[in-house]
Amino acid sequence: MIKIAISGKGGVGKTTISGTLARFLARKGYDVLAIDADPSMNLASALGIKDPPRPLTEFKELIDERAGGPAGVFKINPKVDDIVEKFGVIGPDNVKLLVMGTIERGGSGCMCPASSFLKALMRHVILKLNSVVILDMEAGVEHLGRGTAKGIDIMLIVVEPGARSIETARRIVELGRQINIKNFGAIINKAGNEVKEIKDMLHEYGIPVLGVIPYDPALIHADMENISPIDSGSAAVNKIKELWEKISMKKE
Repeated sequence: MIKIAISGKGGVGKTTISGTLARFLARKGYDVLAIDADPSMNLASALGIKDPPRPLTEFKELIDERAGGPAGVFKINPKVDDIVEKFGVIGPDNVKLLVMGTIERGGSGCMCPASSFLKALMRHVILKLNSVVILDMEAGVEHLGRGTAKGIDIMLIVVEPGARSIETARRIVELGRQINIKNFGAIINKAGNEVKEIKDMLHEYGIPVLGVIPYDPALIHADMENISPIDSGSAAVNKIKELWEKISMKKE
């Protein structure tokens, strides 16, 4: 089963794309697990889930039990094979959702068990789970390690018109290559008349463009009405659905 990581600068629309792809693939009959690994934690809304699960990092006792130890020692391979079943929720079209949560970046050692726990969970869902996995990530590879990255079939980078978004895409590819992610593709979102220029800039960084999604006010309206994008009937959603053919060809 395919494993897709979706990244990009904040606000480019990667959560909309993640949620729409997850629902679309579930409707095609795939068993889909969507993982919210972005600190903003908005994937539930994009999936149409009104009551999202608690972030895993809030389960302090669970993390201490599974990954903690005496005197600041933590387990590198904690038990995580039951986490999806126990802490995920099932939303529309039977998409399962897990929310990772954020780890405090203070100087204390308490982040070690949580970090170990999340990385072990990511290894499990990417390398061992027989499901389509869609990761809605922040603009980086925080949750991925070298071993885990080998299981990522493709990293999709969402860009919008603007130099900062494209520079972020370049940085994501650089970080991804450092941990041996091999397959990248860009999606140009909120596109206007700048598509050729953006494609040329991405080409310079060796990032192929897999799709172009037009700017669509219907998506903004859907967000304001708290409607999942796939239920909004927008033209942009149809373009997101068309990405699947390109993604599956890229995997092959």
